[in-house]
Amino acid sequence: MARVSTYLNFARSTEEAFRFYQSVFGGEFGGEGIRRFSEIPDNTLPEEEKNLIMHIELPILGGHVLMGSDAPESMGFHVTSGNNVHISIEPDSREETSRLFDLLSEGGTITSQLQETFWGAYFGSCVDKFGVQWIFNCPNLS
Repeated sequence: MARVSTYLNFARSTEEAFRFYQSVFGGEFGGEGIRRFSEIPDNTLPEEEKNLIMHIELPILGGHVLMGSDAPESMGFHVTSGNNVHISIEPDSREETSRLFDLLSEGGTITSQLQETFWGAYFGSCVDKFGVQWIFNCPNLS
């Protein structure tokens, strides 16, 4: 079945980030659950990296799935927080929009307060405490 998802990489905080997102959205980790680098056959990773997350996924809203993994430098990865990834969510109500906005912005930075917009939506944006950028766009539901 086709789906759209967002993939997030973290240096060493994927499990913490995804447990936080699970506390916000609820639900269970999909696929085969939490997969760790220790599952790689003939693993030559340093011991301190074997427990890092190799793959995790969490359904959030409207069939959208967040996926993620740690990115160990020993495997040639270098994570740099940037401004090129946003997750756009469109909740069904202003109340749900406010709830999610409040939870995801806690400990992070609000980049645009929730407000009515000229395009007829309740809109806001934030960067969460893990550096992930979120856009909230709730159509006016009269």
